[in-house]
Amino acid sequence: MSGAEPRGRTRGALIRQRMQAQFVGRGPQLSLFAENLTKDARSEVDPAEFLFHVRGVGGVGKSTLLRQWQETARRAGAVTAVVDENDVHGVHQALVDLARQLAEQAATPFKEFDRAVEQYRREQEAAADPAPREGGEPSVPSRVAAQTALGAASLIPGAGVVTAMVNPDAAAAGLDRLRAGARARARRARDGDATGLSRAFVSELVRLCRTHTWVVLFFDTWEQTGRYLDAWLRNLLQDGFGPLPVNVMVVLAGRDELAEREWAPWRALVVDVPLEEFTPAEAGALLAARGVSEPGVVEAVLHLSMGLPLLVDLLALARPRHAEDVHAGGDVVDVAVERFVQWISDPQQREAVLACALAQQLNEDVFAAAAPHEARGLWEWLCGQPFISGRGDFKQYHAVVRASMVRQQRTRSPQRWTTAHLRLADAHAAWRTAAERGLLPAKRWSDPRWRRHHLDEIYHRLCADPAAGLPAALAQAVHAAGHDTATLRQWTDVLAQAARDTTDPALFSWADRLQNAATDDDPALASLGALLAHGRLDTVARAWAHTYRGQHLYYADRDDEAVAELDRALAIDPRNTSALAHRGEAHRQAGRIDQAVADLTAALDLDHYDAAWALSSRGDAHRQAGRIDRAIADLDAALGLDPAFAWALGCRGEAHQEAGRLEQAIADYTAALAVEPTYAWVLASRGEAHRETGNYEQAIADYTAVLTIDPIYAWALAHRGEAHRKAGRYDEAVADYTAALDLDPTYAWALAHRGAAHRQAGRYDEAVTDLTAALGLNPEYAWAGRQRDAARRQAGR
Repeated sequence: MSGAEPRGRTRGALIRQRMQAQFVGRGPQLSLFAENLTKDARSEVDPAEFLFHVRGVGGVGKSTLLRQWQETARRAGAVTAVVDENDVHGVHQALVDLARQLAEQAATPFKEFDRAVEQYRREQEAAADPAPREGGEPSVPSRVAAQTALGAASLIPGAGVVTAMVNPDAAAAGLDRLRAGARARARRARDGDATGLSRAFVSELVRLCRTHTWVVLFFDTWEQTGRYLDAWLRNLLQDGFGPLPVNVMVVLAGRDELAEREWAPWRALVVDVPLEEFTPAEAGALLAARGVSEPGVVEAVLHLSMGLPLLVDLLALARPRHAEDVHAGGDVVDVAVERFVQWISDPQQREAVLACALAQQLNEDVFAAAAPHEARGLWEWLCGQPFISGRGDFKQYHAVVRASMVRQQRTRSPQRWTTAHLRLADAHAAWRTAAERGLLPAKRWSDPRWRRHHLDEIYHRLCADPAAGLPAALAQAVHAAGHDTATLRQWTDVLAQAARDTTDPALFSWADRLQNAATDDDPALASLGALLAHGRLDTVARAWAHTYRGQHLYYADRDDEAVAELDRALAIDPRNTSALAHRGEAHRQAGRIDQAVADLTAALDLDHYDAAWALSSRGDAHRQAGRIDRAIADLDAALGLDPAFAWALGCRGEAHQEAGRLEQAIADYTAALAVEPTYAWVLASRGEAHRETGNYEQAIADYTAVLTIDPIYAWALAHRGEAHRKAGRYDEAVADYTAALDLDPTYAWALAHRGAAHRQAGRYDEAVTDLTAALGLNPEYAWAGRQRDAARRQAGR
């Protein structure tokens, strides 16, 4: 059933009211949920009216209710997916997991999303693209490139008149603008910008909603997942990634209310579902279902559990026969958990429950490493316990129960605690080592399996001995900060969890310091600064911290600061190839071509693990210096290693274009765009190549594609106008030149060429006005002077 059919708003409001009432009531009313999902999907409802927020304290039953809703939705024919804190450390991870679940349940491939994931992966792995400075004089590399390009183009038959009209500085500024934002784009890719993924995900939802009545997305433990997804979700709901189908339902579950400042515009449209503790009648019903009915026992359970469903269930499963079996002093949760464990009659089961609580998440392998040998056959039994949840292969203890069991084991048997954590750390270390086989060092932090084992290994070593484990954890935090913001947050979460589980003051201090840094405008720079200032890092880690700071400063267009940081890194470790290569990039961007080539060559001589990137960068440096043959040789070598490296293809296209080999240039640009269709500077460069060959229609198509990506791109507007002018469409040319001048009234090149278009159209007065204005901006603009003379002669002056 299509989600695009007409829908009645009044009916939708009624549905919302009914659903809110039934959800608070929980269990018996779940059939109504199925009925509503089936009957009323076609009513006209703002999609935000189907955003439900389940909230309540830990143990009140939020996750259980979400599981029940998901089962109910599926029985009603809805396609559903759920993520929680184990799946989400960034938008990318959440979308990949949601898409996987939806595609599997709907039995349909998500081809568009899969392509977006592959492009996202390439963008993350690609080195930073060269990028210009905004405003001011054209950069040195662009001046060299422009002069080389103009000289080569003047040798092309029929191209002399075109190139004679172009001011080299204007062309250089245009090349600068072509590449504007590329470094920022590279940085966004490294920091996990997932806009393209989000658009592809919404596109898949639209397709899914044409064949399914409902699609329901569940987000559990929102107090954790919301740190990564809150802004993304609000953007999704207001169609920031494309129109969201109205039959997409979103369900959140978390401890706290939604933040008033961010969610105020949505407040009236969010269905708030606060879960309260069990009433005496509800608790009594659950206890009776568990075989506990003696009035004194029921009263004792109600008193101890405070009506929290999780604790009521745990105490019921302990099968207490007398009130004194329940009553005890101390922390309520600890007592409830202890009573539950105490009444597990099988000692092997009891040992397995306690031992596995030390793991942050479980699968059968982790269970085998954690549980005593004699309890190895109890995995399925453990998964059936009421405090265990999770999907697929991974399970986890309810946070309230786990915290209590962890606390008990740490305080009652410190030696056993240490031994158990070291055993788990060694197991994860072995799995991490296995994951490294066939995985290049540069790719490890991007590999979810490797990263998960590395995080768990560090967590268990911190728990076993916080003082001994902290230096290694901080050294690895340097690499996490250098990778991307999502990975940095994962690392700070591990430190925070280890701090809570050990109550170690130093861990608490570092967790707070890094979590605060992760909220900075530039989390990587802030975190690396904190680690350098306070971390007592060894020399290797310090060199990497300066290297990553240099990289981030380069992406932020702060080249001199970047070079200074990279100098510091190389003063500590002269063989740090990443520092050498990125210093070469910074030198190349600043026009210091010989220094760039020297650094990039040194990096390649030391280590070839990222050779495609370094070869491409050195090749582009040679191109900027006018050494086209050497540029092509390096770029050919880079593409031999990675044939789909879009930046290298674009750079080789520019080298061919500057050598006058326009067909080869167009072929390279086209290959680059097959990998990254929205690569604006490659589109614009291909447009220029088409224009130089006289293929004005193709040039116009490319410039138009650029303008769909960046509508306020004065350079692309002006050059599309030039293509129209060369094709004899003078009115279209004038319209584009005028649009460019609306964006930049000081654009002398656009003024002069609009004047030329007016002259060719016979509008001599307008021509003289524009050409005089262009000469006022640039009195040495000789071509504009000659055009004005021609306009005056043709006007009979």
